[in-house]
Amino acid sequence: MSHQHGSQPSAAPTVAHVALIGLFVAALVTAQVTAAKVLAFEIPFSLPVTGAELILPGAALAYALTYFASDCYTELYGRRAAQIVVNVGFALNFVVLALVWSTIAAPAQDPAVASEFESVLGASTNIVLGSLLAYIVSQNWDVIVFHWIRDRTGREKLWLRNIASTASSQAIDTVIFVSIAFAIAPLTLGVGFYPGFEGVIGLIIGQYLLKLAIAVADTPFVYAVVSLVRSRSDDEVAESAA
Repeated sequence: MSHQHGSQPSAAPTVAHVALIGLFVAALVTAQVTAAKVLAFEIPFSLPVTGAELILPGAALAYALTYFASDCYTELYGRRAAQIVVNVGFALNFVVLALVWSTIAAPAQDPAVASEFESVLGASTNIVLGSLLAYIVSQNWDVIVFHWIRDRTGREKLWLRNIASTASSQAIDTVIFVSIAFAIAPLTLGVGFYPGFEGVIGLIIGQYLLKLAIAVADTPFVYAVVSLVRSRSDDEVAESAA
């Protein structure tokens, strides 16, 4: 007589579960390969240091989207699940880098195309160091602050935890990334471009203002995603996962 041992198989992941993780990883990979391009946006008014032009790394646009995904995910599935996604995402950064660098190192049929490929996708050492350290610190901070506020507000005030966690974590991310990529690494390791003190401050201000604007603007979309998921499968959502 045979006996069945072990627990029941886990339920299949929901569409929302997979979609939010997929969005997080897609935005993260995009940020990794677009970080080297410096963007310039004209604004209709002048700010101290930056003037009427905001200068920011290209990754800021995609990276801001990772906070949207992680905040939705934290609200729906809890702190532990969100931190697993964040830390696995950190490990996957190295997979992306290994795949890109191995492709760059492989023999090319056309050297001219290979050179262009390397200049576009071959993130420099300063960008890699800055983005990896900024990521692991700021994303974990985002999850911790979001859940800390949720413990005290329950389901109420989703707007508060979305904006507060994202605003504070992106400030940390911006300072770490810009300081390492555009100041510390160029000055100590001799890699990358150092734009001067005012240039570094300008990059920090420009990047943070854009991220803050996105954090405020994406709040209605966080509400929409969370409400949609809860209305469709409320019984599958972790109400108070630790």
